[in-house]
Amino acid sequence: MAQAKHVEVGPVTLGNDLPFALIAGPCAMESRAHALEMSHALTEMASELGIGLIYKSSFDKANRTSLTAGRGIGLNEALPIFAEVRETYGCPVLTDVHTAEQCAPVGEAVDVLQIPAYLCRQTDLLVAAANTGKVVNVKKGQFLAPWDMKNVAAKITESGNPNALVCERGASFGYNTLVSDMRSLAIMSADIGVPVVYDATHSVQQPGGRGGSSGGQREFVPVLARAAIAVGVAAVFMETHQDPDSAPSDGPNMVPLHQLKDLISTLMAIDAVAKANPVSLT
Repeated sequence: MAQAKHVEVGPVTLGNDLPFALIAGPCAMESRAHALEMSHALTEMASELGIGLIYKSSFDKANRTSLTAGRGIGLNEALPIFAEVRETYGCPVLTDVHTAEQCAPVGEAVDVLQIPAYLCRQTDLLVAAANTGKVVNVKKGQFLAPWDMKNVAAKITESGNPNALVCERGASFGYNTLVSDMRSLAIMSADIGVPVVYDATHSVQQPGGRGGSSGGQREFVPVLARAAIAVGVAAVFMETHQDPDSAPSDGPNMVPLHQLKDLISTLMAIDAVAKANPVSLT
């Protein structure tokens, strides 16, 4: 089955040639009250700006640096909260899956299954996610070249699900450092043809950079996001929190919620210019 140039996620349509959508939310789900608070704030902001929104949060942070680090509220508690967010605010919902067995139950509550970067080549996980019929967003492994994602996306589409997304989140560069090669966005768009997502917050992460936890440089999120939007992408992924420094996971690279609206407004202006004058590799 061929991949889809445009992918519909509820009321949001993703395409590299369309105005970009926003995938945003806190890194880890903390509670029902916090999820509803954050999704309410983000849907209000998206409505004011006129941008498509997919709400994101994780029920389990399975790849934490330390064994003692908190992992989240867990699958059983999170699924009804995801469903409530979707029903209450009318926005599609995205979350990560880590095992093939999680895919079917998670697919009942969310609109997009996300494959973590470290797991992007796990065939059983990709096929199980594809078999839900839901949109599948695969983060490119920090160890993969952009052209290698063609085979990853094919595992989804050849399983009968055309709705694949590929996501750039930086490549490993030495120790505790990631770099973003903006050529990757154009290469994946041209070679694979599916909607491309840019993860602006994990791209500034410093894996294991604090010894027992990961660090990050959130001040560079706007820098990289502007560059990605100028290339032209279908969506920007940004984790956000009202108080990142007290968040249980990925605080150093999350965007403070009060700064998000101005940043997205700027990105929308850049996107309008980029989409009116698209870059071609041919």
